[in-house]
Amino acid sequence: MKNIIVISLVTLIFATSCNTKESINKNMVISPPTADKIEKHLEIHGDVRVDNYYWLNNREDEEVIDYLERENDYYDKMTEHTKEFQKELFEEMKGRIKEDDESVPYKYNGYYYITRYEKGKDYPIYTRKKETLDAEEEILFDVNEMAEGYSYYSLRGLNVSPNNKMVSFGVDTLSRRKYTLFIKNLETGKILNEKIPLTTGSSTWANNNKTLFYTRKDEQTLRADKIYRHTLGTKATNDKLIYNEEDETFGTFVYKTKSEKYLVIGCYSTLTTEYRILNADTPYDDFKVFQPRVRGLEYSISHYKNDFFILTNKDKATNFKLMKTSEKNTLQENWVDIIPHRKEVLLEGVDIFKDYFVINERNNGLTMLRIMSWDEQQDYYLPFDNETYTVETSLNPEFKTDILRYNYNSLTTPASVIDFNMKTREQKVLKETEVLGGKFDKNNYRSQRLWATAADGTKIPVTMVYRKGINKNGENPLLLYGYGSYGYTIDPYFSSVRLSLLDRGFIFAIAHIRGGEYLGRNWYENGKLLKKKNTFTDFIDVSKFLIKEKYTSKEHLYANGGSAGGLLMGAITNMAPELYNGVVAAVPFVDVLTTMLDDNIPLTTGEYDEWGNPNEEKYYNYMKSYSPYDNVEAKSYPNILVTTGLHDSQVQYWEPAKWVAKLRELKTGNNILLLHTNMDAGHGGASGRFEVLKEVALKYAFLLDLEGIND
Repeated sequence: MKNIIVISLVTLIFATSCNTKESINKNMVISPPTADKIEKHLEIHGDVRVDNYYWLNNREDEEVIDYLERENDYYDKMTEHTKEFQKELFEEMKGRIKEDDESVPYKYNGYYYITRYEKGKDYPIYTRKKETLDAEEEILFDVNEMAEGYSYYSLRGLNVSPNNKMVSFGVDTLSRRKYTLFIKNLETGKILNEKIPLTTGSSTWANNNKTLFYTRKDEQTLRADKIYRHTLGTKATNDKLIYNEEDETFGTFVYKTKSEKYLVIGCYSTLTTEYRILNADTPYDDFKVFQPRVRGLEYSISHYKNDFFILTNKDKATNFKLMKTSEKNTLQENWVDIIPHRKEVLLEGVDIFKDYFVINERNNGLTMLRIMSWDEQQDYYLPFDNETYTVETSLNPEFKTDILRYNYNSLTTPASVIDFNMKTREQKVLKETEVLGGKFDKNNYRSQRLWATAADGTKIPVTMVYRKGINKNGENPLLLYGYGSYGYTIDPYFSSVRLSLLDRGFIFAIAHIRGGEYLGRNWYENGKLLKKKNTFTDFIDVSKFLIKEKYTSKEHLYANGGSAGGLLMGAITNMAPELYNGVVAAVPFVDVLTTMLDDNIPLTTGEYDEWGNPNEEKYYNYMKSYSPYDNVEAKSYPNILVTTGLHDSQVQYWEPAKWVAKLRELKTGNNILLLHTNMDAGHGGASGRFEVLKEVALKYAFLLDLEGIND
């Protein structure tokens, strides 16, 4: 759920005017597929829901596959007139990307690590060089070779042993996020015969170079629930279970502190966390609980010298504060404030270095990097003078350094990697992402932040970008993006792909609605559980604001969201369908009640604190009142494109499939409804960097076609 066209025999270009639609529909000979209706009665709390499309919940059923393929065939026929345009868009977007690109090297434990791409290839090549960048390149993995023969291939979790001789990594070839863990001997180049199935793909080495800790998943729910210890040279079947998370609302993970002194097992739910620690030199000892879980107490830990630093909401610190305790006294009664709670500033993270620590803060929606020295002689912020930027600390694995690496970009500025000397305050831009093609000039675009007023008086921030020269006449096509769940903030970020819309006259806007943390933790709390509808009404009120201010109009306004943002799309199309000419819902979480009542589905039990537990009547009734699938009615809906993946592990494919089937049954009018299922992929879509662009081209062609733009 959760840390993104019509063809007729005589008309090839779709426009949005009534006359054009009538002409197209009059000549239409393509009928949409229909799904069989088989009543399924779902009863709880004395309430009975009738689900006619429940039978689609079986990816092994040939009739289900047949229905999805008929929907794909319908999509292909209805968009046939845009196929060449999709290819053009794909080549255009691909043409802005430097194909033979490589990452900025970072140094760790005596090696520089570099990820590079070669021209014409979809997957990365992971390399390293010993001590100096002039050294001979050592290829760790050429994922292009490894991915041959697979329609989907994901490699993740690279973790090199302390002696630099072994590397562990995870591989998923189905897109269900069920990674098989492998270990490669970097001296011989051979992969050991010790593969470990059903993991998260991540692992961490103890300091003895032969002991590996990793997380396994439940086969059915895919909940990360068990930590195992593997010893090199032994069979995975003999691995020892170190920790079993029995609470179904929690997940677990394992990592090593940046100081490399401690192994850490983390346990998490939406509202509560807990950690266990073990000296990384003694991996066969028992882990010790850092601070037992207390419902509502969230904390994370970083180690420095003989102390732990704790980012926590202890003592009702809604926006979190930084605390400190010694290694020997880790219980919360021993924690002391380092940076106290401030109601207007959200603490989002901390990076620990030998002489400095860096705090990620968010104030009024803007991220700030605060640098403080351990000797208390320095305390300052990096200056940023834009209000639509995104900044975050980058990969900083080195502990004994004065250099902070961070990433910066904005809606008009490509991503930059910057090294900042915390002692001298000098900085160096190591790389700004190139936008090829010779047409991009950041000075041709404008970004701004506006504030819309919600129905309850709350001010909702909106960031937008567009090509300079537009007129506020209500005729601009505008794509409004939203998410609004899990406290996840959508920052204003640069996208070279998005230029294909901006250069054709589109405005792109992000609605920073409640449910995210753009304006702090309370912004999240006021968009979840029994306040979830604020997320939807905020988006609608932003839409009305943009129309009122004549940035666009109902005839030219489009909405886009994926996953939980797809829930947003489903809700707004039920609540205010008249505001939008088109909606793109990617892997949408739209069957909220049925999913949250099924604790065998991945993610369900761990998200009761996000959506509510519908086994409790008050949450059931509230969720039923907004669940998109349960609220489809016989009325006119916007033009809608829905995308999903057959192997999606986050939002099961049957949610969007059922939603589309019900919309087809009940919707009135002649607007388009399309479902496209990637039969080889899951929640994140295709795995190759260029295959992903084809999916973007598919969505952009849908939007542009609705505007009558075909070149």
